[in-house]
Amino acid sequence: MGSFDYSMLSLTNGFFHGSVSSAAHFLLEPSLAHGLSGLAHLVLLLAFCFLWVCFKFKAGCGERQTETGSLYVKGTFMCCLVISVYNLVFLSLDCFYWYRNGWSEGFLVTLLDFGLKALAWGTVSFCLHSQVSKIGKLKFAIHLRVWWVSYFAVSCYCLTVDSVHYSQTHSLPIRYLVSDVISVVFGLLIVYVGFFVKSVSEQDPLEEHLLNGETRYTTLSNGSVELKNCKGEETVTPYETAGIFSILSFSWMGPLIATGKKKALDLEDIPQLASRDAVSGTFQILRNKLESECGTINRVTTLSLAKCLLYTAWKEILLTAVFAFIYTLATYVGPYLIDTFVQYLNGHRDFENEGYVLACVFFLAKLVECLAMRHWFFRVQQVGIRVRAALVAMIYNKGLTLSCQSRQQHTSGEIINFMTVDAERVGDFSWYMHDVWLVVFQVGLALLVLYKNLGLASISAFVATIAIMLINIPLGKLQEKFQDKIMESKDTRMKATSEILRNMRILKLQGWEMKFLSKISELRNIEAGWLKKFLYTLSVTTFVFWGAPTFVSVITFGTCMLVGIPLESGKVLSALATFRILQEPIYNLPDTISMVVQTKVSLDRIVAFLRLDDLQADIIERVPRGSSTTAVEIVNGNFSWDSSSSNLTLRDINFKVEHGMRVAVCGTVGSGKSSLLSCILGEVPKTSGNLRVCGSKAYVAQSPWIQSGKIEDNILFSKEMDRERYKRVLEACCLEKDLEILSFGDQTVIGERGINLSGGQKQRIQIARALYQDVDIYLFDDPFSAVDAHTGSHLFKECLLGVLSSKTVIYVTHQVEFLPAADLILVMKDGRITQAGKYEEILRSGTDFMALVGAHEEALSAINSSVEGDSSKNSTSKEDESVISTNGITHEDDKSDIQDGRAVDASKSKGQLVQEEEREKGKVGFPVYWKYIKSAYGGALVPIILFGQVLFQILQIGSNYWMAWATPVSEDMEPPVSTSRLIIVYVALSVGSSLCVLLRSALLVTAGFKAATELFVKMHTSIFRAPMSFFDATPSGRILNRASTDQSTLDMDIPFRVASFCFNVIQLVGIIAVMSQVAWQVFIIFIPVMAVCIWYEQHYIPSARELSRLIGVCKAPVIQLFSETISGSTTIRSFDQESRFQDTNMKLTDAYSRPKFHTAAAMEWLCFRLDLLSSITFASSLIFLISIPVGVIDPGIAGLSVTYGLNLNMLQAWLIWNLCNMENKIISVERIFQYTSIPSEPPLVIEENRPDRSWPAFGEIELHNLQVRYAPQLPLVLRGVTCTFPGGKKTGIVGRTGSGKSTLIQTLFRIVDPVAGHIVIDNINITTIGLHDLRSKLSIIPQDPTMFEGTVRSNLDPLEEYADEDIWEALDKCQLGDEVRKKEGKLDSTVSENGENWSMGQRQLVCLGRVLLKKSKVLVLDEATASVDTATDNLIQQTLRQHFSDCTVITIAHRITSVLSSDMVLLLSHGLIEEYDTPTRLLEDKASSFSQLVAEYTQRSGSR
Repeated sequence: MGSFDYSMLSLTNGFFHGSVSSAAHFLLEPSLAHGLSGLAHLVLLLAFCFLWVCFKFKAGCGERQTETGSLYVKGTFMCCLVISVYNLVFLSLDCFYWYRNGWSEGFLVTLLDFGLKALAWGTVSFCLHSQVSKIGKLKFAIHLRVWWVSYFAVSCYCLTVDSVHYSQTHSLPIRYLVSDVISVVFGLLIVYVGFFVKSVSEQDPLEEHLLNGETRYTTLSNGSVELKNCKGEETVTPYETAGIFSILSFSWMGPLIATGKKKALDLEDIPQLASRDAVSGTFQILRNKLESECGTINRVTTLSLAKCLLYTAWKEILLTAVFAFIYTLATYVGPYLIDTFVQYLNGHRDFENEGYVLACVFFLAKLVECLAMRHWFFRVQQVGIRVRAALVAMIYNKGLTLSCQSRQQHTSGEIINFMTVDAERVGDFSWYMHDVWLVVFQVGLALLVLYKNLGLASISAFVATIAIMLINIPLGKLQEKFQDKIMESKDTRMKATSEILRNMRILKLQGWEMKFLSKISELRNIEAGWLKKFLYTLSVTTFVFWGAPTFVSVITFGTCMLVGIPLESGKVLSALATFRILQEPIYNLPDTISMVVQTKVSLDRIVAFLRLDDLQADIIERVPRGSSTTAVEIVNGNFSWDSSSSNLTLRDINFKVEHGMRVAVCGTVGSGKSSLLSCILGEVPKTSGNLRVCGSKAYVAQSPWIQSGKIEDNILFSKEMDRERYKRVLEACCLEKDLEILSFGDQTVIGERGINLSGGQKQRIQIARALYQDVDIYLFDDPFSAVDAHTGSHLFKECLLGVLSSKTVIYVTHQVEFLPAADLILVMKDGRITQAGKYEEILRSGTDFMALVGAHEEALSAINSSVEGDSSKNSTSKEDESVISTNGITHEDDKSDIQDGRAVDASKSKGQLVQEEEREKGKVGFPVYWKYIKSAYGGALVPIILFGQVLFQILQIGSNYWMAWATPVSEDMEPPVSTSRLIIVYVALSVGSSLCVLLRSALLVTAGFKAATELFVKMHTSIFRAPMSFFDATPSGRILNRASTDQSTLDMDIPFRVASFCFNVIQLVGIIAVMSQVAWQVFIIFIPVMAVCIWYEQHYIPSARELSRLIGVCKAPVIQLFSETISGSTTIRSFDQESRFQDTNMKLTDAYSRPKFHTAAAMEWLCFRLDLLSSITFASSLIFLISIPVGVIDPGIAGLSVTYGLNLNMLQAWLIWNLCNMENKIISVERIFQYTSIPSEPPLVIEENRPDRSWPAFGEIELHNLQVRYAPQLPLVLRGVTCTFPGGKKTGIVGRTGSGKSTLIQTLFRIVDPVAGHIVIDNINITTIGLHDLRSKLSIIPQDPTMFEGTVRSNLDPLEEYADEDIWEALDKCQLGDEVRKKEGKLDSTVSENGENWSMGQRQLVCLGRVLLKKSKVLVLDEATASVDTATDNLIQQTLRQHFSDCTVITIAHRITSVLSSDMVLLLSHGLIEEYDTPTRLLEDKASSFSQLVAEYTQRSGSR
């Protein structure tokens, strides 16, 4: 019979009775109330079916309506779902009672009521979720609201009826009253949500724009919906304005998670941080507090920094402490009540319905525990994000102010570690900051619970706990030592990696990359040695502390046996539950100690960095602008880069520069010219004297410093765009033609360190940056050396004599032809100004200047003699003429496509060289996990590890099961076994479980270490074997991020994440198995709850995955900016741009913190819901146990299931959390795998085709129709070059910037392979032999002289192939022998990073020394003398003529004098040969391009 039929029958009978008392009795009949409720829900179901059919019909007809009002879909959906679920639970309970006790008509009515309610509310929730409710009519929403009011009224009626019936008869089951109360509460809540909260659903399919982050919908006061443009990155996180309910339930994260479900999240979808979480506010608080505590940052101590970091977020820290306190209290409610619960199941009941009260208390404690834990975890991560960001900002700002001496103490690689590892670790410490006092509190609560159950035996538990904690002391010291060593070795490795990546081109050219890879491998082996010790110590720690609860329980129960305290199952289970909770702080204690140690190490390292000396603030006396006619004045100045050294860099410096003067600085290599400019900038520490500067400054460094980014941004350098001035600057710097050639013009993105520009282009952009600033004083450090003669003349004339004619200009130059235009010339030698005056004055007054000019005159005379030539060679063969004229055709159309091969086809979407960092999208595939697992011994250890965990779980459950079964429920019962047997079996099972932990911990560490080592080798081998195009297009920050952060995650995190997930699955299966022993009905709830959990996880994981990937992607720009800032700090300071760069760093730091913050919130959003659902499972199992009649099950075993059930919500949440965290962390593996499969260069050696040892014997180089492009989508750079470089002869290559000179050399070294044609050296096609066989036989002196950190010996002979005598001979030949002998360590004297303790010219001479040592048959000079004075240039040319007289020498040069002595000259234009002949013949033809170049040079040099 249906419930509504039964109700109608009761109503009819009541009406015919007629009496008032009968009517009252009839209205208060529970069957009537529940019958009406069931009938109402049946009507609702039918209405829904009817409306759904109508909706489908209208949809089929294509009718579309718009909604003018909407419901708060999310809130109503959640309420409806909960109502459906709890009715399903009560339906299951009723079925269980029916099965146990038989049925009645009243039971049937109630059963139908629960069933119809579960079905109806489930349908409503389904409709709301799938948007069926939004069919377009406002009156439908009104109907739904009417229903909610009706439901609330019916619920109140049922509660009243059941309450009256219970008070009169006491026969009504208490579960009905519980059901009524829940119905009223949710009825009230859903009425509130439905009537008073309005919003537009974030999942409305009509609102697709919301999902891609482009728009937001707002509801106007009239109820209409308005579209508002609003990208995620333009809005502040909803957390800032969320209500209390939204904050408690993390509902404010819903829109972002919903967006992530629909599409792959991008950074613009992530809202901005609230002001209190942004780095700007936090850093300001930290800096102010530090300055008030310590005076200056340089006097900071570890303690003061720690105190100030706590101060920056003290409110949140205090709040997290409150949450931690509440959470801890809530966790001990369960163990405290278990004994009472076991006694209740055994029939000892203190009052009626005690079981339901106990179940409610257990459930409420779980809810409080859930809320407190989730907000504790979220807030500590919030604190960590703030602290990390503030530290990164502080480290960055310090990097901008470091003195040169301090700078040399810490390389950029080390400072990257400060930012990526140390600051991150200090931020992560927020997880552990409360653990120290929480351990004491938790142990205290545990002792109270134990004392209640076991009396004085709790003292032995306390002693055992203290003993275990004391074991942490030696373990902690070991971990501190190993952690310290790991960080030191990681610093060294990262430092070397950073340097190698910067200089990869020279390594490839010299064929040294594999040697330097072995250097990195050696450094990694040192790091891995410490890592292995650390990990095995960790595995021992894991064994000790997994065994800790067992040890404490054995000691405690043993004490009970000895002192005669009776062991009852309830008390034993309470103790076991307490030990299990106590396990967490004890188990976490080594982690906490380790983290305290690691954090202290990191803080010490950061403090040591912050305490380094800054640039002296008093070096420069700044005179107010306009108050003096003197621009720069130095009186008795003595300066030294090393303040601790007695050797001065500059001594007795005296000169005065008036406003508007042009001052030239000249001198030989290493005389102190660049240091003089640096001291004017305030970079060199002053030991005595006065330095006064009046006016703003701009600086052009000798080595161009170019930022990654657009050319326009590099020139503007934060200034507002003034089109007229901008155009004038481009004209002055000869950049207009270059920008025309580039497909994207000045919007072209420059690669790292200007990698996709030629040396001349970089220098001219740098000059343009200085010119655009419009300052008072300009400092140029030999800016004309990197450009050709024509461009150099133009720059000098248009920039120094034109745009800057009224400005103060101080310029260093090696080119004598630029000296006559100076108002003052300073001649330097050995750090002193030996001569000062105008050109004619000093020419007559000293020998130093005469030597420079004499060398220049000698070079000019070589030109003149070449011009005069031999009259017998005054005719050029017709064949030669035809070659010249044919190849000299210039196609103007081709100009727009060429820029030394690196221009970009504008039609290509990916035309720019440097692309956004690649990131995988979508789910991390199983192949990633499988490849990771197989990387350690082919995955052979995995089954053993899993078997160890399964065995551990069986033995642990077995030991607890044994204690529950073998102890009596109460004192008056006879124990099944003797106390001694009880303890012996328990100890045996416990020791076995501990040994299993030891086995799986050791094997896990072994497998994890092996996998990390294998992937490190694979990634680095792949990177070092990658072609140069990979390094051109990939900023080093991306590679360093993988080598640093991702590798650290692989070393220390990934194996434990993957293992934790697997172990949690095994634990969960074990717990469910125990619970199902006594209450199999729990599966009725567990299965749907688990299904909902999985649904939530699937809903959450797409967003979490992309957020985690964004964290990885957003980290690289922070590293990249810092790397660029350190290398260009002098330039940044000279332009007074520190504050702008600091702001940029803060923006990038916030961009990194945004996905990190929302990742933490998304995780808590999920865990909160999972905790609630698992608490429902636990509460259901309690209700089932309460409902079972006394004696049906063993109370001890039932208590055991509750003991395990207490951990169910935690474990269920941890399972999903570990799954998500594992997938987030495995992205580091995915990112490393990306770099293990980089396309490789051709083989280093081809065994079957190796050339003879004597190859090349002659050095003849033949180019056959050579066509080269840098990428398939880019235009040809060399377009069919055919010629022969005779063996043993010298060939000079000249041409304008972008003509293809450097590309030709790169093709010769196979840095890039031709798309057509080939190169033959001594009858061997170079593409048929291995790269090392080719490159080891060629030598090159590059344009940018490169030195590596190490010693003089390691720089000259990195492959360790030569004896010391050979090295000294090479040094003497390149005029560096005396300089090296002066140094304390001789050949072992130190070379700092990038060779910064050597001048640019000296570095170039070291490069000359390398080729003298190598003695190759083919030598290439790529603008090798650009950084040296004319005298040194002549010296190098003389050395080459003397020692390479029988070698093939190919010279690319801007100085005409460098190629005039060549046997042949090749002039390239737009990738074609324009002219190729002897210099004499080309000079005789006055119409030749080469002749015009020489004429320009001599005219410029002679005009004085």
